[in-house]
Amino acid sequence: MAMRVAFGLLALTAIGRQFVIQVQSGFSIVNFFSFFTNLSNIFAAVVLLRGAALLSAHRQPSGVDELLRCLAVVYMAVVGVVFAILLRGVDLGSLLPWVNVVLHYIMPVAVVVEWMIQPSPAMTGAQRWLVGQIVPLLYLAYVLIRGAMVGWYPYPFLNPEPGGYGRVAGYVVGIMLLFLFAYWAVTASASRAGRSVDAVIG
Repeated sequence: MAMRVAFGLLALTAIGRQFVIQVQSGFSIVNFFSFFTNLSNIFAAVVLLRGAALLSAHRQPSGVDELLRCLAVVYMAVVGVVFAILLRGVDLGSLLPWVNVVLHYIMPVAVVVEWMIQPSPAMTGAQRWLVGQIVPLLYLAYVLIRGAMVGWYPYPFLNPEPGGYGRVAGYVVGIMLLFLFAYWAVTASASRAGRSVDAVIG
């Protein structure tokens, strides 16, 4: 429980500090919340704190709670991998170094490790696979449509200006495959945990 509270509050503190800096410098609030990193860290923090609250109240998480926790792990894993591959050498502007470390390194690792320590054995099924892809698809559609309207994109690999939409489409396909792989890996670990529990009980 303490781990969930600590990392949840750490993520919210980092996001809050960076938000204040961005607003003070005149950065658009909508743009700030258009970064998948920020949205995913906020989501993961809320899920962690919700999990801690359930533990403190001695309540079992519902199926929705476990699905949201699973999705938080998937999204944060993708945040960490995409940053390491595509963004590590990119100019991050006014992003504070310690905030960068928290959002792109510490939180992805912490959320994945927390899942590995205590995975949920109930995250299988084709319908849940589809649910896991809805948010990334909606996010990518939002970024591309809004970007074409306002001329701003949160990530350089989603900006069609340098190489056209063909290049962007390649990145989108690659990222969606990464989401699929991450969801498969997370649910596979949960399934193995479920079989191990059944074996012990049996």
